[in-house]
Amino acid sequence: MEDINKELQLLSSTPYTASSSSQALSWPSDSSTIFRSMDHFEGRPSLDLRLSLSSVSSLKPAADCAEALKWQAAEHVRLAAMENAYAERVKELTRREMEIAESEFMRARYTWERAREEVDKAEKMKAMAIRHIDSNCREITCQSCRQKFRP
Repeated sequence: MEDINKELQLLSSTPYTASSSSQALSWPSDSSTIFRSMDHFEGRPSLDLRLSLSSVSSLKPAADCAEALKWQAAEHVRLAAMENAYAERVKELTRREMEIAESEFMRARYTWERAREEVDKAEKMKAMAIRHIDSNCREITCQSCRQKFRP
């Protein structure tokens, strides 16, 4: 029973006292809490909490509900428009990034093709130089001199 009292004390915001001899709960009289019948499981009183912020009825007039629904619908439309604008902006940025990537790719391809042409040109020049050296080597009669000019 003491465990239950501790639990109730932790859960309750209003103080209460438990007498150790009779184990009866003494609650402050408040209009927001009333005892109902005793709980049939452990003999504890059950609580009926009336939680309200004002004494006015919680039912709203239909006009207020309609106004709230209109405001909520307008808010949804505004959020959808903002999301749509954001999606369009992201789409435009993505399109620009794709264009930049394509132009960089074309520039890289052009550079690679130029480099490939330079390599081909250098290989042709090398082949021509070897043929020229070979023809010069044939003119040299001395075997030792011929070895110096051969690659």
